[in-house]
Amino acid sequence: MAELDIAGVSKAFDGHPVLTDVSLHIASGSLTAILGPSGSGKTTLLRLCCGFEPIQAGTIRLGGHIVSSPGVHVPPERRRIGYVAQEGALFPHLSVADNIVFGLSHTQRRAHHRVAELLELVDLPQAYAVRPPQHLSGGEQQRVALARALAAAPSVVLLDEPFSALDAALRNETRHAVAHALKTTGATAVLVTHDQEEALSMGDQVAVLWRGRLAQIATPQELYRAPATRELARFVGEAVLLAGAVEGHCAVCSLGTLPLALPAARGPADVMLRPEQIILLSASAPGAVPARVESIVFMGAHAGVQLTLSTSGERVAARVNGQSTPAPGAHLWVTAEGSAVAYPKRTEGRYASTPTVAS
Repeated sequence: MAELDIAGVSKAFDGHPVLTDVSLHIASGSLTAILGPSGSGKTTLLRLCCGFEPIQAGTIRLGGHIVSSPGVHVPPERRRIGYVAQEGALFPHLSVADNIVFGLSHTQRRAHHRVAELLELVDLPQAYAVRPPQHLSGGEQQRVALARALAAAPSVVLLDEPFSALDAALRNETRHAVAHALKTTGATAVLVTHDQEEALSMGDQVAVLWRGRLAQIATPQELYRAPATRELARFVGEAVLLAGAVEGHCAVCSLGTLPLALPAARGPADVMLRPEQIILLSASAPGAVPARVESIVFMGAHAGVQLTLSTSGERVAARVNGQSTPAPGAHLWVTAEGSAVAYPKRTEGRYASTPTVAS
């Protein structure tokens, strides 16, 4: 496996920029999740790495060798890249085994080279080798697609939203199987997704693509706990934003004084917490403020609680254990735990500088 380096890459279609000055390093043997909303340029970036499209600025290096630049374009078949499409893209007229070996040499195809090994790797029974892919579930088809991508021992494996068409239970099961297979082979992998949970749970690092630009590159923990902007805070997970101010190394808001996860400029700010940091109490306690439960959204293992703080009138979202949800209309006490992120208040319709997050 090899490292993948993307440096200053830009791409436009019919004069409309889709990617602008994108730079990203993907270490050998790691999995990077590229996370972004629809239309952010995720699939375009993947297609540029595959060699399906030429780039207009910047360079893409694979294992230290330039495979794309304005003057260089190594064709896809010479890049040794494995590709897993959103729908798997298996051939219905071929067996599972023949799909797996499709990209290999004639001799290897006839010998069904590595088929047994790869089926075991993606946790599928050996008996599936002779089946047509349409007799498999959607999750099983995606595992076959991964086996095919790994069959030729590629330098990098690129996965384009491979779980988006699966239902929730099958998506989780398939996600674990794919992650295990990639880790076992030591593959360098890039996963494109719009699913925040998928990116955070699978990626060694997460790169957020926002309107064609990389907005933040961080570990999953750093991205969730300290998103660089308000927009990212809301996109990566549910965010609680409270009016407040930065004083020294702390943020002061209606829920008290909280340590800052990142340095921020002194002055008025929006203070960001996550719903699981909001603690509900049945009785008053030091630092707790009174609140009223407005609504409950039950989601099984946990529940979302919407509250109004009695002191400020601000709305707050909390996440609690599904076994212990308060009743709508209940009056209780609220406090917060952990650190906060502060975003300086708008100045004349624009945000002041945002916190810097290590990439």
